[in-house]
Amino acid sequence: MFGMVPASYPQQASSTRPIRLPPVKITVVIPTFNEAANLPKLVGSLYALAIPSLHILVVDDDSPDGTGDLADQFITEFTGRFSVIHRSGKQGLGTAYIAGFQRALLEGAEVVIQMDADFSHPPEKLPELIDALKNCDMVLGSRYVAGGAVDERWPFWRKSLSAFGNWYARAVLRFPVRDATGGYRVWRRETLLGMPLEAVKSNGYAFQVEMAYIAYKLGYTIREVPFYFADRQWGTSKMSFAIQREAAFRVWGILFEYRHLQRMVSELPQ
Repeated sequence: MFGMVPASYPQQASSTRPIRLPPVKITVVIPTFNEAANLPKLVGSLYALAIPSLHILVVDDDSPDGTGDLADQFITEFTGRFSVIHRSGKQGLGTAYIAGFQRALLEGAEVVIQMDADFSHPPEKLPELIDALKNCDMVLGSRYVAGGAVDERWPFWRKSLSAFGNWYARAVLRFPVRDATGGYRVWRRETLLGMPLEAVKSNGYAFQVEMAYIAYKLGYTIREVPFYFADRQWGTSKMSFAIQREAAFRVWGILFEYRHLQRMVSELPQ
């Protein structure tokens, strides 16, 4: 049921615009809620990669554990390379990413990365994901293409739920992305600018499905790069059956809302 497919494919039709090497400013958007145990380690790991012009943007939802205050300390330590958006209360993953994307684009980011703060998305994989963007419009770190995997310590129910969730999204939406729910992604500036971010409604894990589906419907070229998804070592997981159930219902809304979206990339402003 969950067999592998090629990790790279054109969506709808091939784009006629040239693919260029992602230049200069790269912004990593990291939504946080109670990630004080992880954030310092993650920041250190990202800057240790020595990626030129890497900027980190944390979007914190007023974490009770002081994550936001901790993030503020890095602003001085990494002057001009670190910033924080403070939001009042827990407003959700989707709106956090949209706020981060909009800020990153406003500040001139040419490449925008999204990743979790809990090390389930390995920082050391980032250079490979960025490099893969040379030949496509967006890159997905994928658990479900050849070479990808989830933590072997996951219980059977969790592995089954994750695999089924992705199969379900593909079946309902009829699009080929293998890891539609994954959140380790790299976007070109032009790709995000060409997407109707203001129309995105999903605010839980269905946000990942909605964004991938919009990109697919618009004809953007998507590549999936395999990676190993490790369970978090510090802090508490936010995944639950309730979140998965909400995402399952939301997929049908996504199908209905974007049923007429058929514009080709070649028709977008250059």
